[in-house]
Amino acid sequence: MATQNEITGRLLTRNWALNLVGQTVALLVALPTIPYTVRGLGPERFGILSIAWVLLGYFGLFDLGLGRATTKFVAECLSLGDTKRMTALVWTSLWSQVLFGAMGALIAVAATPVAVHRFLNISPSLIGETQATFFILAGSLPLVLAANALRGVLEAGQHFAVVNYVRVPANASIFVLPAVALMFGAKLPAIVWLLVLARVGAALAYLWFCLRLFPALRRTFAIDPRMVRPLLVYGGWVTVSSIVAPLLSYLDRFAVGSVISMAAVGYYTVPSEMITRLQVVPSSLSATVFPAFSSLDATASLTKLEELCVRSLKALFLTLGPLSLLVILFARQILQLWLGADFAVKGAPVLQILAAGALVNALSFVPFGMLQALGRPDLTAKFHLLELPFYAALLWFLLARMGITGAAVAWTIRVCLDAALLFGAVVRLRWVSLGSLCGNGLLRAACTILIFAALLSFPWLALGSMKVELVFAGVLFPAFGLTAWKYLLDGRERHLLLSAFVARAR
Repeated sequence: MATQNEITGRLLTRNWALNLVGQTVALLVALPTIPYTVRGLGPERFGILSIAWVLLGYFGLFDLGLGRATTKFVAECLSLGDTKRMTALVWTSLWSQVLFGAMGALIAVAATPVAVHRFLNISPSLIGETQATFFILAGSLPLVLAANALRGVLEAGQHFAVVNYVRVPANASIFVLPAVALMFGAKLPAIVWLLVLARVGAALAYLWFCLRLFPALRRTFAIDPRMVRPLLVYGGWVTVSSIVAPLLSYLDRFAVGSVISMAAVGYYTVPSEMITRLQVVPSSLSATVFPAFSSLDATASLTKLEELCVRSLKALFLTLGPLSLLVILFARQILQLWLGADFAVKGAPVLQILAAGALVNALSFVPFGMLQALGRPDLTAKFHLLELPFYAALLWFLLARMGITGAAVAWTIRVCLDAALLFGAVVRLRWVSLGSLCGNGLLRAACTILIFAALLSFPWLALGSMKVELVFAGVLFPAFGLTAWKYLLDGRERHLLLSAFVARAR
C-alpha cells in the first residue's frame, strides 16, 4: 500500500505521465490505420463502423455512474485499511454493473430494428450487416461495464501502470483490428466480433490483475445489497453530468449546421477537433488525481488535499499555457500548412478563440474532479444543467451575428462560466482557499505566461514575418522552460519531475 506522501508526490507524477502516454498512443495508431480502413470498407460501411466505435465509447453511460462511484469508494476503503468493506464493495459493484449491462443489452436489441429502419439512412443491401453489427455490440454491453468497474478498482489503488498495460493495446485494437481483418477479407460483422473479443480480453485482464493485486478479493466473495443505494445515489449525479457534458461539447456543431450551413460545420469542426485533442492532458491528470482526492478526503488530510489541487493546477498551467499561446499566435500558419489557405482564412479566428478557452477549460478539470471525489457530484451535475440553456441561447444569438466565430466565443464564455462555478464551489466549501489559489507559485506562473505572451506576440504585431516569429518562438520557449524550472517550480516539484520516470511504485 502506498503511503500518503507517495500518493501526493512521485507516484502521481509518474501515473500522470503513464496516463498521458496511454491516451496518446491510440491517437497515433489511428493516423495510419483509418485511411486504410476507409478504403477497404467504403464510405457507408466505414460510417457504420464509426457508429460502432461511438457506441463502444458511450456504453459507459449504462453503468449509471457506478464506475466512478467504485473508484471513489474503493479508494476511501484502501486509505482507511477497511479490507472487508472494500471486498464487498467491489463484488457488489461488479455484479450490479453486469446486471445493468444485461438490461441495457435487452433494450439495445429491441431498439436496433427501429434505429436501423427508421433513423439511419442505410442502403437496403447493408441493412442485414448493420443489424448484425448492432446486435453484437448490444451483447457485449455487460462485459464492457464489467471492465469499467474492474479498471476503476485498479485506479483506486493507483495501479495506473497496470491499467495502461491493458488499456493501451485495447484502445489501439479499435483501429488496428479492422485494418488487419480487412487484409483477410473479413466483413463488417466479423470486424465487430473482433472488437468485442478485444473488450472481453481487456475485462479478463483487469479481473486477473485485480485478483492478483488485491488478495482479499480471492479470499472473500461477498455481495452487500445495502451498498447498492449509496453507489446509485452517487452514480446518478455522475450520470447526469455524463449525459449533459457531451451536449455541451457538441451542441455548437449542430447549431452551426442549423443556423449557417453544413459547409460551415467543416470549417468549424477542424479547429474544434484540434482543441479537443488537447484535453488529453487535463483528462489524464484528472484520472490520476481523482482517487488520490478520495483517499485524502477519507483520512481528513485537508492540507495535503489543498496542496495536491494547487500543484495540479500549476502543472496544467505550465504545460498547456505555452502550448495554447503557440496555437493562438500561429493558428493561421498551422491551418494553412495542414489544410490550405481557405481553411486558414475561415478557421484561424475560431482556432485562436477556442485555444484561449481550452486553457481555462483544462484548469477546470481539477475542481471538477475534486467535487466528485469529495462526494459532491450533485454540484457538477447541477452546474451542467444550469449552463445548458444559457449556452444554447448564447450560441444561437452569437451565431446569427458573428458566424462560426460566434460559436467559438459562445463556447469560450461557457467554459469560463463553468470554471468560475467549479472554483467558486471548492472555495465556498473551504476545501481550497483563495490564498492558495493566488499563492504557491500559481500567480507567479500566470504573470510569467503573460510576459511570455507579450514577448512572443511582438514580432507578430510589429513585423508580420513568419520567419522572425519562428525564431522568436525558438528562443523564447527554451527560455520559458528554464524560467519555469528555476523560479516557478519549488524544490519538491523539481525533485518529483526528475524522479517520476525512474521511480517504482511500492
